[in-house]
Amino acid sequence: MGSVSFSFWIWWILAITHIPSMIQIIEARIPESPLQCNQTLCTLYNTYGRWGDRKDCYALNATYPTTEEELRAAVSFAVKHNLKAKVVTRFSHSMPKLACPDQAVQSSFFISTEHYNLQIQIDTANAVVTVDAGVSLRQLIDAVEVAGFSLVVSPYWEGITIGGLISTGAHGSSWWGKGGSVHDHVVGLSIVVPASKSEGYAKILRLDEQNPLFNAAKVSLGVLGAISKVTLRVEPRFKRSITYNFTTDVGLEDLYADHAKKYEFADITWYPSQHTAIYRYDSRVPLNTSGNAVFDFIGFQDNPTLIPESVRASETLFERTRSTHGKCLTAAATLAYRKLTANGLKNDGMFFSGYPVIGYQGKMQASGSCLNSPLLHTSCPWDPRIKGLFFFETTPILPASLFRDFVLDVKKLRDLNPKSFCGADNYKANEALTPRLNQDIWEELEQMAFFKYGAKPHWGKNRNIAFLGVDKKFPNYNKFIEAKQQLDPQNVFSSNWSDEILFGKELEKSDGCALEGLCICSEHRHCSPQNNYYCSQGLVYKDAWVCRYSTTVPPS
Repeated sequence: MGSVSFSFWIWWILAITHIPSMIQIIEARIPESPLQCNQTLCTLYNTYGRWGDRKDCYALNATYPTTEEELRAAVSFAVKHNLKAKVVTRFSHSMPKLACPDQAVQSSFFISTEHYNLQIQIDTANAVVTVDAGVSLRQLIDAVEVAGFSLVVSPYWEGITIGGLISTGAHGSSWWGKGGSVHDHVVGLSIVVPASKSEGYAKILRLDEQNPLFNAAKVSLGVLGAISKVTLRVEPRFKRSITYNFTTDVGLEDLYADHAKKYEFADITWYPSQHTAIYRYDSRVPLNTSGNAVFDFIGFQDNPTLIPESVRASETLFERTRSTHGKCLTAAATLAYRKLTANGLKNDGMFFSGYPVIGYQGKMQASGSCLNSPLLHTSCPWDPRIKGLFFFETTPILPASLFRDFVLDVKKLRDLNPKSFCGADNYKANEALTPRLNQDIWEELEQMAFFKYGAKPHWGKNRNIAFLGVDKKFPNYNKFIEAKQQLDPQNVFSSNWSDEILFGKELEKSDGCALEGLCICSEHRHCSPQNNYYCSQGLVYKDAWVCRYSTTVPPS
């Protein structure tokens, strides 16, 4: 039996109706590069415009290789000049600061794969494809589909590169076959690592499944070297049939396993506040089955910029007035809209007209229409250049054997005050150290998952506390560290930021650190006592310590 991965955020951006006459004054916005350089330094942002600790990430310079040899030369330059190097992508879609070099700007260097994205080589005889690390997921999917193949699993969001997604363990949704993570389907890769002076300060290693370094290099977290090329297994092109069932969450804890075993691409979205679970019935069908549908997930669509700005304004109003009722109305509207639109499924590529929805794998798994919209006045909803969305996001990966007990604990917490669960898409404040309504609930769930149930963290989608004690959660952790020491003994690709995550150590606690997930509170000052948020014991998971709103000061 596999594991269960889930995120504590739910999209509701299209639950508000826009006003066309107001949109005309807004410019179109295609996501800009996360790496911005001027005459003095380069700044790396993530796609949301802010890192979890709210601190920017700098380096003295950046280079943009276009070939494997240029990538090797970039690593060689860093090693020869005793620089700290970090590889960054054109999307920078991770939450943790794995891509940030040391704070010593003068000795830091960015290597961007933004322009290293030209080669996609398909070996039809062996059903594998080899790509440059900077190739985007959408580029890869489209190329293999044209050649008569399909990539079996991928994340739902297509705005990522192949090198980036395997390095952080990005995944789809499947217990079948080799598994739901993309790196499970990698059969070879090339990685550029530091080398001796006689070897030119950098060398290219070609690794396959028989190499003892292969497993570590597949999910390298960016600390072993620079991924250059990736070879993945593909399968003959196929279609999928999808039906969503919006129903009660009664029995969810007992139904999830059979659901995952029955449907190859099974998925469940849970709305605890609405007592609703959305089961996705999702299986392969013969290639000659009628249907040319598209899955254009509503959270990734090219929406008029007024919509996420309006959602954000409503969220801010509910926070300021402490309106749980407002959040619950929004949660109900969100659920109704998702049901009406089938979550973004479109039978003919344009509109949803009924189940089942059948289409080619290349159009039914990953989406991200906001990335390349031909429409004016649109953007991705989290674009930092607008007053859009900014997420509280945490993604635990639980052993399937423990998921039942976890669900029961969540229901127990939910039943104490169901309205406190409205707004599972709890947005982070734009301003640092600002508490959120019912923040304690999400902190308790987070700690419950990672510490009571020992969930493993998704390396690309978590706050810092999710990585506490991470070395005890992976049986081969020591082998990974050994591989790191062998491939990069000078720690060229390590930094104080990535070490915090990789070694899972809690930093010195400071005022407000628990609000940003940088620590677990142990004193009131770690929350926001000036705003009546105090460090308090969990309601169901008593070992949790969370920032809870109270009009009276609880005992320390």
